[in-house]
Amino acid sequence: MNPSKAFRTLLLYRIGATLSYQITMVAVGWHLYEITNSVVSLGLIGLAELIPYFALALYSGHAVDHYSRKLIAGLACLIHIAVALFLAAIAIGWITPPVPFIYVAVAFIGVGRALLRPSYQALFGQIIPRDQLTRYTAYASSAFQICVVAGPGLGGLMIGFAGLEWTYCLAAGCGAFGLYGVTFIRAVQEKSGALKNEFFKSFMEGFRYVRKNELILSVMALDMFAVLFGGAVSILPAFVKEVLNAGPETLGILRAAPAAGAVITGIYLARRPILTDSGKYLFLSVAGFGMAIIAFGISSNLWVCAFFLFISGCCDSISVVIRGSIMQLTTPNHMRGRISAINGIFIGSSNELGALESGIAASVMGLVPSIVFGGAATILVVLITYRLAPHLRKLNIQDIA
Repeated sequence: MNPSKAFRTLLLYRIGATLSYQITMVAVGWHLYEITNSVVSLGLIGLAELIPYFALALYSGHAVDHYSRKLIAGLACLIHIAVALFLAAIAIGWITPPVPFIYVAVAFIGVGRALLRPSYQALFGQIIPRDQLTRYTAYASSAFQICVVAGPGLGGLMIGFAGLEWTYCLAAGCGAFGLYGVTFIRAVQEKSGALKNEFFKSFMEGFRYVRKNELILSVMALDMFAVLFGGAVSILPAFVKEVLNAGPETLGILRAAPAAGAVITGIYLARRPILTDSGKYLFLSVAGFGMAIIAFGISSNLWVCAFFLFISGCCDSISVVIRGSIMQLTTPNHMRGRISAINGIFIGSSNELGALESGIAASVMGLVPSIVFGGAATILVVLITYRLAPHLRKLNIQDIA
């Protein structure tokens, strides 16, 4: 199968699963805040997703390297479908009390994510030729961000005009679309049976590879701490209600704004990839993200807020494409699942812990000060990493491609 056709079949899977996740999570945030009226409850969403994700991510990476990647991808979609239908039943009132069962559903979303990320990354690296990885990484990032635009947008509109139960049903339908896409993926599993039944040894092999690779380790650390402090998006439902005094449609606009910036930037980078001075552009993009979050936090006009979130998305897209290229180009095929899982622990834990940190900080410091603090901390992380990682700041992607 030629690379472009193989890439399109893989995108069917990624788009369906991502839309299902995005729609479900924006609905869950609104659902919980509507019931509890507490920003801490929004932060606990991240914790509920993080615990099972953290517990299973490493084993799923091992499984992806030793068992059928297609089967694991299909299982991830099935979990997304089941969770969305379960949440629809809660919204209708068939299952009570709602709050604890919503957190249980979120925990299963964490299980699905633990399977989704390494299976997708491994399949992507397997079917795309090495010399075209940077270009297709940019296209993949754009497609992902389009889903991040469409998911919250559709979710917000559906909540406002059709209700939570139909929003969750739409998420289930998107998961079914992703499952349909899995059937078109053509990838021969590379045999690596030496450690098939020895999870600990298999994991340690991947861990040692990451530890000894300064470039991968630096990229993971930068991403983890930047996301940990820059998680303003997780408390957007509270920001919309308390600062902008608006409803779910506005939430959809603000959730879509950073993704819109990422899509435009990703399309540009697919045509003009950053192959030289890549490390410097990576640091600049993460610092720009932090500054955009600060500007967003001190704004109180909808369109000004949306603009700075748009800029944050542009910066984030540059970071995602450069980091994704580095990870794919420096990871051997037979270890893609484990390395992706370890990377997912860095990123996934920082996303969910960042959501919890944002919720707690908002309750202690106030909503706006917590957002400004997060952006400033992100810039501080960039300065520290720039000082400690000379190999990363001198990186040119064309040298490793």
